[in-house]
Amino acid sequence: MAQKQRFSTALLVLSWTLMGFALAFAVPGVWDWLAGGSRWRCWGWCAALTWLCGVWLWERTRRAPRVLTVRDGFLLVTLVWVALPAFAALPLYWQIDRMSPAEAYFEAMSALTATGATALYGLDKLPQAVNVWRCFLQLIGGLGVVVLAVAVLPFLGLGGAQLYKAETPGPMKDERLTPRIAETARGLWAVYFVLSLACLLAYRIGGMSWADAFMHMCTTVGLGGMSSHDASFGYWHSPLLEWTAVIFMGLAGISFARYFTLWRLRSLAPLTGDTEVHAYLGTLVLSTALVLAALLQSGFERHAGEAARHAAFHVLSLATTTGYATQDYLYWPALAPVLLLFLGSFTSCAGSTGGGIKMVRMLVLVNLAKSELQRTVHPRVVYPVTLGRAQVAQDVVWGVVAFMLLYTCTLAVLTLLMLASGLDGETAFSAIFACLNNIGPGLGSVGPTGNYSALSELQTWLCSAAMLLGRLELFSVLVLFTPDFWRW
Repeated sequence: MAQKQRFSTALLVLSWTLMGFALAFAVPGVWDWLAGGSRWRCWGWCAALTWLCGVWLWERTRRAPRVLTVRDGFLLVTLVWVALPAFAALPLYWQIDRMSPAEAYFEAMSALTATGATALYGLDKLPQAVNVWRCFLQLIGGLGVVVLAVAVLPFLGLGGAQLYKAETPGPMKDERLTPRIAETARGLWAVYFVLSLACLLAYRIGGMSWADAFMHMCTTVGLGGMSSHDASFGYWHSPLLEWTAVIFMGLAGISFARYFTLWRLRSLAPLTGDTEVHAYLGTLVLSTALVLAALLQSGFERHAGEAARHAAFHVLSLATTTGYATQDYLYWPALAPVLLLFLGSFTSCAGSTGGGIKMVRMLVLVNLAKSELQRTVHPRVVYPVTLGRAQVAQDVVWGVVAFMLLYTCTLAVLTLLMLASGLDGETAFSAIFACLNNIGPGLGSVGPTGNYSALSELQTWLCSAAMLLGRLELFSVLVLFTPDFWRW
């Protein structure tokens, strides 16, 4: 009975999430109507269907207990991130010719998880409202639609700490910025809104139309990288816009919690004194220098200024898991594309809109390795794992080690399944690697000038699963497949 009640509680919150998500369809619907389009009714029907499903679910669960446990949080987060792409895919399936259900779900999952992988060609010819929808989903999913739900859950009579813990990226999830978790979530979304507004105005001043500025603001701050043009940022050939994107991608790759703390304390100390931010910026500068040197040494770029711009743009784009491109970097010296893909797996800070294992986990692993090397030389001396000047708790260290084991196993299993389905090795590995880390473009046929349209239905579903696992950082999903999770 208890299991049934808790399951009903998760479904109750899911019902409210669906009813709230139905409002999102108004953005492309109104956009289409104002532009004189004829498909605004499709957006209305999608909104109505999503809302009615939410109402139907609410009617059957409205008497459920109003208490969420940690287990409920993990279950609910997974349900939300599985269900929302299904509803978000409906207008894509109905409005884009020859799009299969698997491709529509893949596109919606890619947008909501801020991955940026696409199975579409001819983006310039798509109805503008469709491109607005794809990009707007990345703005919603960037910081996490569940964190938004946490901000309003108290008004529904439900606590949100369990959801926040399940959704928040990074190994240190119990750190609170404010006494109330809903206040924290609202503060993060306020920071997100301010940065988004600044990015929108910067793109408009830089020469984009209002429509393109809005869409690329969504995918820059959300670090998703989808575009309304097949050529991505190469469409404008504008150094000013590229440097603008570099700045805002770099800002979005830092934890929004740091900006929130900075605003509350009126001090730069949360940034200047943060070990993860130091490592993040150092990695970006060093990687840009390496790619720049490779471009100049190979003769691929003759002008140092242009080479520096291209190197910085693509390093920031791939390292922050955005996925924009102005050139086909697969033709660059071999070091560059491999380094760029590798950067996307760890560079972003925990609490940012980026994907990957996060810089803080990498720092813990590096310091753990240093500690073990020291212990090998001096076995009787205790060398604690530290982060900056603070000692990292043992349970956090073991959590990071367990995460990396699951990450490696997941990457290997999904890659083997892609190979078994008949895909070549380079494309199979890079597609799963890019989707699991929410990067978007990979290597081979899924590189910066290609896309995922050539994949079979099975391969497309596998990539969708990888995006889900990467966005929820493995544990939130895989814990549902353990027998202990279902023992109440």
